[in-house]
Amino acid sequence: MAQIEQSDGGKKKKGAQKKMSIHVDFTPMVDMNMLLITFFMLCTTMIKSQTLTISLPSNEKVEQNQMNKAKESEAITLILTTERNANGDVKNDESGRPMNTVYYYEGMPDFTDENGDGILDNNKLKAEKFVGNDGKLQQGIRKILHDRNKLVLEKIEVEKSKWRNKEFSSISAINDSIYQARARDIRNDSTLTRPVVIIKATPEASWESLISALDEMQINQISRYQIDNINKNDSALIIDYLAKNPKK
Repeated sequence: MAQIEQSDGGKKKKGAQKKMSIHVDFTPMVDMNMLLITFFMLCTTMIKSQTLTISLPSNEKVEQNQMNKAKESEAITLILTTERNANGDVKNDESGRPMNTVYYYEGMPDFTDENGDGILDNNKLKAEKFVGNDGKLQQGIRKILHDRNKLVLEKIEVEKSKWRNKEFSSISAINDSIYQARARDIRNDSTLTRPVVIIKATPEASWESLISALDEMQINQISRYQIDNINKNDSALIIDYLAKNPKK
C-alpha cells in the first residue's frame, strides 16, 4: 500500500512548504503477479513439438517364414525418383511442381523370365504421383496407401468425430490427449490389417520426394514404415517397367 509521510526533521523557515515523502509497498502487486503466472501455467496448453516419427528396424527376432508371410500380405514398397535435366536440375511440370514419380509394388517382386529375353513375365511394378485430394477423394499414391490402411483410418475417424464433439472431455487439453492416445492404440493394433511400407529412393530422387513420402505416412495414419536402400533388383524392375511403358 502507498503511504505518505511528513518530514519533521530540521528547522524550517516560516511559510515554507511542507515536504512529503511517499512510500509505495509493492508486496501486494508481487503476490498478484505470482497468482496470475500460476493461473496461466495451469490453464495454458503447451505447444507440442511437430516432428516426424520414423520407425526404425527393431531388434525383435522374426522367423524367416513369418517375414515372408508378412511381406506377401502386408508389405508395400515405394521407390522414389525425380526427373532431372542434363545439368542435374529437377524438372518441373506445367504447374511448376517437381516431376516426382513413385514406383510401387505390393508383396514380393516377381523376376520370372521364362523366355530369357530380359523382359520380366510378371512385373508387378506400377507408377503413381504425389497428388492431393480431389475434395474428399484420394488420388495418386495417397489413394493406394489409404486403401491399404482403410480399417485403421475408419476406426480413427470414429474417434476423431468424438474429439470434434468434445465427447471425451469439455477441457480441450484433456480431450486432445484422450483422442491422441486412442488413435495411437488403433494404429498399433496388431489385430487390424495394417500395411508395412518400405520407402526407397533412387540416386535421382529429390529430398522433397522423400519428405512427401513421409507426409503420406502421417496423412494415412501408417505406423509401420522404414527407409531402406535401393538395390539392383529394384533398379531392374524400373528398367523393365520403362521398357514396357516408354515415356511419350
